[in-house]
Amino acid sequence: MARVTPPDLSTPEGRALYRRELQGVARPLRHTGAMFAVLGVVLALVRVVAVPGLPAAVPLGALALGLLNLLAAAALRTRYHLMRMRDD
Repeated sequence: MARVTPPDLSTPEGRALYRRELQGVARPLRHTGAMFAVLGVVLALVRVVAVPGLPAAVPLGALALGLLNLLAAAALRTRYHLMRMRDD
């Protein structure tokens, strides 16, 4: 893996730049997780209002996929942060 230097957190500009960098880490995975969570909520509402025959596992599955995606994104972001902060 390529050698990276720790971010400069001594200035407000450096902290803002690093915050922006961290926001980009695993962004598609976070967005996918949020979309699955929203889909799960919508499916739960549809099940209650319009389609009572829809199995409960369908909205729960969408919510579970959303949660897994969000947890994976958090883990990737944490690993990235630890890699950047490493000073060896």
